[in-house]
Amino acid sequence: MAASKVKQDMPPPGGFGPVDYKRNLPRRGFSGYTMFAIGIGAMIFGYWRVGKWNRERRRLYIEDLETRVALLPLIQAESDRRTLRILRENLEQEAIIMKDVPDWKVGESVFHTDRWVAPTLNELYNLRPREELIKAKSDFQWYV
Repeated sequence: MAASKVKQDMPPPGGFGPVDYKRNLPRRGFSGYTMFAIGIGAMIFGYWRVGKWNRERRRLYIEDLETRVALLPLIQAESDRRTLRILRENLEQEAIIMKDVPDWKVGESVFHTDRWVAPTLNELYNLRPREELIKAKSDFQWYV
């Protein structure tokens, strides 16, 4: 076998150029003063936005309170109407149940006063199914 001729790698004619050995670091961002100013600006903007939102939230809260105050008579009237309807039905049931008892006065108050005493839930739902009492006790109620 014939030996193949090897071509050696040599420098280009005239030699290689100079080697750059100096420290050449690129800029890495803003200076410290600039970053400090940006941070202060962001904080001032954030405080301004928080103050603006707090004013809006306070306005919405006052509007909600005014709405509740305006609706309170309606809610109270509905509650009173429901209570009186249940009391009337209870009196009708009491008249049916106690019709055979002599000297029984239907609707006579157990309290010795002329003032209105609001009935408790147990008094209202005494003649109704137990589920209605439980529902009345655990349902959502307006606490205004």
